Amino acid sequence: MIYVFDTSSIRSLQHFYPRVFRSIWDGIEKLVGQRRLISTREVLNEIERQAVSADVLAWVKGHRSLFTMPNADELRFVAAILRVKHFQALIGQQQRLKGTPVADPFVIACAKIRQGTVVTEEGWQHANEGLVVKPHAAKIPNVCAHFEIPCIDLEEFMHQQDWRF
Repeated sequence: MIYVFDTSSIRSLQHFYPRVFRSIWDGIEKLVGQRRLISTREVLNEIERQAVSADVLAWVKGHRSLFTMPNADELRFVAAILRVKHFQALIGQQQRLKGTPVADPFVIACAKIRQGTVVTEEGWQHANEGLVVKPHAAKIPNVCAHFEIPCIDLEEFMHQQDWRF
């Protein structure tokens, strides 16, 4: 299984201090080494423009190879996502005006083409039965549901790895 991490999930790793939560980081390193944990170049561009911990920023800079460039199939799928009028809201007005990076459609396309699972913290509602997409939202989980792409959050990712702490 390939996991494609969104910016929000990589940012959430800053709450797991590497000196304290060594086993989490060891597990992540193992998956990166196996090419089972990847992300996209647009996520890297977003992270470099956001406020993240020094630990996460250093880790990202030391693992640039996990941030893939989109291939032709992925670019075609990004276009397919954005042909759905409602999903055009993935690109916010400020992002259009300022020309800042937009990773969401690239993360989704990467997972679709590579038959992977998206890992994101955005757009979820937590209910008794687990994660539920927010209705009518132009968020990653909704787009994934529309295109039948598996999508989970960081907690579910760790559960699927059978990590216990």
